[in-house]
Amino acid sequence: MVVLTCAATLIYATYSLVSLARFRASAYDLVIFDQGIRSYSKFLPPISVIKGVHNDFGVEFSLLGDHFSPILATLAPFYWIHDGPETLLVAQAVLLAAAIPFLWRYVFRAVTLSGLPHARRAAHAVSIAYAISWPVVETVAFDFHEAAFVPLLLAVLFERLQARRLAAVVVAALLLLLVKEDMGLLVAGVGLSLLAVRRDRLLGIVFVAAGVAMAYVATQIVVPAAGGRATYYWAYSALGADMGEAVVSVLTDPLGAFALLGTPPVKLLTIALTLAPMLFLPLLSPVTIALVPLLLERMLASSFPNWWVSRYHYAAFIVIIVFVAGVDGFCRIARRRDLVTPFTVMVVVTGVAIVPFSSLGSMFTPGFYTVSDRQKAAAQAVALVPHGVVVEASNNLAPALSARTVTLLWDRTHRGAPWIVADVGRKTFPFTTVDEQRDRVRWLSDNGYRKVFESQGYVVLTSAAPGPAPSG
Repeated sequence: MVVLTCAATLIYATYSLVSLARFRASAYDLVIFDQGIRSYSKFLPPISVIKGVHNDFGVEFSLLGDHFSPILATLAPFYWIHDGPETLLVAQAVLLAAAIPFLWRYVFRAVTLSGLPHARRAAHAVSIAYAISWPVVETVAFDFHEAAFVPLLLAVLFERLQARRLAAVVVAALLLLLVKEDMGLLVAGVGLSLLAVRRDRLLGIVFVAAGVAMAYVATQIVVPAAGGRATYYWAYSALGADMGEAVVSVLTDPLGAFALLGTPPVKLLTIALTLAPMLFLPLLSPVTIALVPLLLERMLASSFPNWWVSRYHYAAFIVIIVFVAGVDGFCRIARRRDLVTPFTVMVVVTGVAIVPFSSLGSMFTPGFYTVSDRQKAAAQAVALVPHGVVVEASNNLAPALSARTVTLLWDRTHRGAPWIVADVGRKTFPFTTVDEQRDRVRWLSDNGYRKVFESQGYVVLTSAAPGPAPSG
């Protein structure tokens, strides 16, 4: 267990740090979190100028106006050791791997209490499957997000619930509510699962009530008070213009709402992939009820297509529930039978089989580590930007500048920064075409900016007075 946890941490951190060094990380969202937590480390609100400026909230925009994630403040002290996005990537690796010991204990105890043999073998197999599972891997692959806290907290919650340490369960639930505004739905889901098994009913009722209340307070009161908008992430226009209309729509046309779960069909694929690592055994467990609210939140959406696919970090919020429910489902059908050995083999084989199709597979290719000519040019480009200046940077170049400059996203709106690092070699967020990016560079050149570097599609421009080439 210790070896697996350390190995997982090393693999996750290596993936993230190599990706950062090879300019595969992005301003959205790594720089957003980097700026906010750097601000926390200075005992200030979590200000993210890149988010505020690009999304028209203003330069003093607090991340609490985007998502209610005060738990991010716990990472601030690590910025006193190393001030840069690397800190977040390593912290995420540690958090995701730290769930493994608690999941291991849960599986070992569940199999043992069911009277089944080979509990240790089952615990190892499920822990390995979690470590290489696509929800964890895709979280690692997509920069840093607050989702990194959830597997650990959920693993603690379920393991302590199993051990009948209810005080620790409550603490874990309270910490979950500090991760993101919709974690209230997750806590409420856990409460519903407790009610379904008719165990700890009072705790279940408290979780449902507190979870729903906290989700409302966070989205409707706290986020707007911090400078955001309660409707900013409203993605359910197919159901109604607001929550009230959406609820009425679901109640009056349940078949229409049900149809949204498979529109577009990629939603069904993502649901299937979510259950696949545990061989669809979660379908046999009432614990699975706990993931339903968050799954519905994503799959009932009619906009924000990123929510529907398996590429990003969203499944990390429920991955532990999938594994816990899968183990519970297995124990329910395996009593008085020796099915542990085939179960452990199938779980590991399935996990390994999915690896080549997930982002983790790229770690086993030479191209993941090789420094290309284009990446060398990117390093030269960012090195030309002086320390402490305001710079508009292309999405995948911004993370390399975030620690030493005031970094804005290079987008369609001119921000007047004295330095701009552009990419016209490939399409980059938020532009829709490379031609649009080239047009922006031409406009800048025609409006007071001069090129000081151009290579492999990267262009550095400045409006500063001519002089010796600046160095990083």
